[in-house]
Parts: sequence; structure tokens; C-alpha cells
Amino acid sequence: MNVFIPTIGTRGDVQPFIALGEGLRRAGHAVTVCTSTRYESLVRDGNLAYAPLSDDLVALVETPKGREAIAAAGGAIGGARALWDLMQESLQIQRDLFRDGWTAAKPADPDLIVYHPKMAIALSYAERLGVPAVMAPLFPVFLPTAAYPTPGFPRLDLGGSLTAVYNRATHRLVRTVVSAVGRWMFASWRAAHGLPPQPWGTDILHRTTGERVPLLHPWSRHVAPDPPDGPRKDVWTTGYWFLDRADDWMPDPDLEAFLDAGPPPVYVGFGSMAGGNPEATARIVVEALDRAGCRGILARGWGGLAASDLPETVHLLDHAPHDGLFPRVAAVVHHGGAGTTAAGLRAGRPTVICPFFGDQPFWGRRVREAGAGPAPIPQSDLTSPRLAVALRTARTDAVRRSAAALGTKIRGEDGVATAVARLERLVTTSGPPVR
Repeated sequence: MNVFIPTIGTRGDVQPFIALGEGLRRAGHAVTVCTSTRYESLVRDGNLAYAPLSDDLVALVETPKGREAIAAAGGAIGGARALWDLMQESLQIQRDLFRDGWTAAKPADPDLIVYHPKMAIALSYAERLGVPAVMAPLFPVFLPTAAYPTPGFPRLDLGGSLTAVYNRATHRLVRTVVSAVGRWMFASWRAAHGLPPQPWGTDILHRTTGERVPLLHPWSRHVAPDPPDGPRKDVWTTGYWFLDRADDWMPDPDLEAFLDAGPPPVYVGFGSMAGGNPEATARIVVEALDRAGCRGILARGWGGLAASDLPETVHLLDHAPHDGLFPRVAAVVHHGGAGTTAAGLRAGRPTVICPFFGDQPFWGRRVREAGAGPAPIPQSDLTSPRLAVALRTARTDAVRRSAAALGTKIRGEDGVATAVARLERLVTTSGPPVR
């Protein structure tokens, strides 16, 4: 079969889908990955067909305005206003993405579309082409449950049934907002391509078939178990989709020398989420490492941590593959992106999460509840003393044992193979495309 995979965002939003594409290719299927131009080489290195999307939306997040909006995102009304302003500025960019994605989807002639929620327009592509679609969110956001609120909302203990009502209400609210925004944003494209308006409601429906869109959940049940009141039969938690390309990776001489010069260091990296003042963040991290008696590797990332006059116990890193580096560190400290969380846990390393917003606090709580790290430290509360305490906790025997055991379980899963089998079964049972 031909599979079209559109995704957009940070590397963490793209890499799992490339891993899925490689698994599909190994199973004999043709795959086109449609994503930002900055990831073209990553796609082609996996022997997958590449279709371009503009890099403008990702680049916007890297601007000072974008960083400030992200840094403010946890700040209630002010943060919401900053994010809204960023969304307004991105509207034309997103409409260009709709056009570019459709330009790529038509010649791909897909039998199936698997898409990231950030490319939700892809469901309209599937309807126009008369083929099935599967959405793959990277955290549990579109599956209502009474077990916990949707990521991004606080956990409230309202007592018994009231807590369950609140939890379900957060999921319904998010789905209602997503439905309304999608109906508005995609209206012009759908009308121009002969499709009726997107239906109202909180279910994500394939308008041509009238059925709910299946969900693939690319994470481990050992980290985020299926809630007791789910999942539906059209929701599959597969295990993580890891892109393993570190077999031939060797640290550069400076990094190798640092790794060999003492006990395993702590990795610290906030990726694209360095916030509005990466220099101040770097100072907090360096002081915390010193307080906790740890050596450290600081990853610049996109916005990256910036530091000058570092002590000999801290090494500044431009880039290294997580699957190659993490087995050689003592613990990992990061913002709680789904991909970085998965990589650290698979390596069996204690994890300290310092979240900004969105799904990041959710993964921080899951790490804590799994015993693989201390309670998350929100970025707004990040100080050297707090981080030093968290680092000491992460190095205790109990946490190290729990993290190691969790890593063994995750390494025993093959999320990509499970996802490929599910997709093959879906296309086989759904019949030929409706052209």
C-alpha cells in the first residue's frame, strides 16, 4: 500500500513518524513523509520519499516573540494572550501549509493517511481522496476519560464523582474547541475542493464514511497505562516509535574525553523550549549541578541553553542522538517533550522534568508515578536549590532501580511493528479506496 504521513513541529513531532515510515517501508509499503524542509535529510536517510512543507511555522516559534509566548504559556491569562497573538500571526502560514500538504498528497496517491494532529487538515485530504485516515497524537488528548484531566489542565481533587466529572469535562472542552477551530480554519479549503463543512461535535469523524477516525497512541502502556474506562476498539496504544540510528554514532573527541574524565554526567537540555532567557536558565542549571555534586552536559538545542565560562565539570553540547548518548549519562533533565521523555526512560535513566506547558506536566507526573524520577519542577518555579534537590533524589538507589526496570520493559516493546500490523489490518478490512 501507499502511505502518506504529514507532520509538522519540532523534531519530537517528526521523528516518531519517520520511525513509523521506516517500519512500513521494511514491511514492503511505499511511504511519503510530508514535513518541514529542515527535516528533509532525516526523512531521506531512512530511504523514504520526501514531500516538502514550508519551514516558516517552525521558524516562527524560534523568534524572540515565539520564545516569549512559549515561556509565558504557563501564565494563565497572560500566557494565553501571548499564544493567541502567535496563532494570529501564523494563520497565513498555516493556510500555505494546507496548500503544500495537498500538493504533496495528490501525487502520493495514498491508500492510507497517518497524520499528526498539528496537520489535522490531512483528514480533509483523506476525505477528498476517499481513503481511510488515522490520527497519531503524541499524548492522550482525544480520548475522554474520568481517570485524569486532559494534558494541559491541572489535576483537581474535588472528591469522588466531582473529580471524574471535571476530568471528563476538560477532555470534552478541548475536543469542542479543536472541532470549532478546525471547522473554521478548514472551511475555505474544504469548500474549494468540493467538500461539505466539517461536522460539529466532539468526535473526530471521517465525513465520507461517517465513522470515527482511529487513533494510534505511540507510547508505552508502562509509562501511560490505558485508562480503566477505555480505550475504544478503534484506539491502539502500540508502544513508542523509536528512530534508531545511533549504531554508527561516535562522540566527537571533546565529548568522548569529557565522558571518560569522570563519573557519568547528567544530561540537561530543554530543546526548543529554552524560554525567553536561556542564559539565566543556564546559570540556574550550572549552579544546581554544582550544589548536587554532579558533572553535566548542557545541550544547546534550538533556542538552546547558552553559557560562557563553564567550569570543567560541565560540557556544552551542540547535538548528539539521544539513543546514543543517554545510555552513557547518569540522569536526564529536560522540559518533558514526549520524545525526550521516551528516550530517557528507554535508556533506563532517572528523569527530572521541568515543564513549560501542554503535555509536558503530564509526562512529568507519569515519570514521578512510575518511580523513575522526582516530582516535576515547573519552569516558572525552577531555581538552583530546587533543581539540586531533584538531582539528589534522581540519584537515589530506589529511583535508579525503578528507572532501570522501566527501561527494560520499554526496550521489550516494538511499537513500530505493532503499529504497522494495526495499519495493515485496517486497510485490509476497510476495502478499496473510494475514489
